[in-house]
Amino acid sequence: MQGDTIVIEEHHRQADTSIVNKILPIIERSDSRYTISVAGESGSGKSETATAISEELEKSHVHSIILQQDDYFVYPPRSNDKQRRKDIGWVGTQEVKLDLMDENLKSFLGGEQKIEKPLVIYKDDKIVDETLATDNAKVAIAEGTYTSLLNNITTRIFIDRNYLDTRAYYARDARAPRET
Repeated sequence: MQGDTIVIEEHHRQADTSIVNKILPIIERSDSRYTISVAGESGSGKSETATAISEELEKSHVHSIILQQDDYFVYPPRSNDKQRRKDIGWVGTQEVKLDLMDENLKSFLGGEQKIEKPLVIYKDDKIVDETLATDNAKVAIAEGTYTSLLNNITTRIFIDRNYLDTRAYYARDARAPRET
């Protein structure tokens, strides 16, 4: 998502090192491309962990791309928030184009040199199309709340943090839920 700020902290670095140490030998031995999902609660550090994993892989000359679930929402951020407030039943997997994300991962695994994907422009509250070059990538990392549900994933990672764990993140990010 264009306009997203990612701040990688020490605990993200510790997680990425542990994860990469486990999967790097498998990736390096394989002639095929590899996919990873990073899932967890909102505010758990999915984007930061995915970025940290990508950076750690790069140190071993393993190139990767990151697909952010936020780009695959049906509606752009402010419009999606309005829909959620209008109908709480909208919250869930139906608000995300998981089928398209899965198709993009399938194309990546199939060796496509580029994929067409949505891109959210946060400040403009709109979604545009983006062509993402994948020709140099060996790994695709799909990050988002629901990415563990995707079919075209080689390794699934779940960040086990709950609402209480993530509340400090929201407060720091000025997105804390308002108490009434």
